[in-house]
Amino acid sequence: MKIFPAIDLYGGKAVRLRKGDYQKMTVYSDDPHSVACDFIKKGAECIHLVDLEGARDGSAKNSQVLKKILGIPGLFSEIGGGIRSIETIENYLSAGASRVILGTAAVENEELITEAVRRFGTAAVAVGADVKDGFIAVKGWLEDSGIRLWDFARRMQDLGVSAIICTDISRDGEMRGANLKLYKELKEALKMEIVASGGVTDIGDIAALKESGIDAAIIGKAYYEGAIDLAEAVRIAK
Repeated sequence: MKIFPAIDLYGGKAVRLRKGDYQKMTVYSDDPHSVACDFIKKGAECIHLVDLEGARDGSAKNSQVLKKILGIPGLFSEIGGGIRSIETIENYLSAGASRVILGTAAVENEELITEAVRRFGTAAVAVGADVKDGFIAVKGWLEDSGIRLWDFARRMQDLGVSAIICTDISRDGEMRGANLKLYKELKEALKMEIVASGGVTDIGDIAALKESGIDAAIIGKAYYEGAIDLAEAVRIAK
């Protein structure tokens, strides 16, 4: 199982939100690049990056900071937030991203998904399924799309998407454990890489997700608050 330590960016800083609430933001570092370098020192081989302003507004306001991180050699990097055009996808992949994550765009623009898969290949395209009460949330989790998770996931699979990053919004930043039941159901029902996000709190979560056959897990607040030792998480996941 892969471990993706996360850096969420707002105003060029590494931050975390609570349940996606932009009014409940904690700043953890003014230097996200150094945070990424620290991940590598602790044995991480992957990184999860999100432009929070991009997710909310559809713009790439943190692109310069993100591209600096993407330039770090030896990291498998996935990036999301405000990616709503072929041009943006191409820019991030050219800057070193291993794959892009389409969230709002995946819900609102299936033609973009189809074109991205055709041009860049299935391995370069993932979708973000940010779930609240069984429905997909969009635009930085601020709006309910009215689309059910299962309908969305199956449709993305049909379009050739290789991976789905599923975030249980109710648990994000809450430090109360991953929604193991949800991720197991996704793994059993889909032929996609399942990336668990939201609520991964301790080493027990990492072990349980690995035992359940989940492909990857994202670690956010638990790392920044010292609840998970990243080096140990990487070791257990392997």
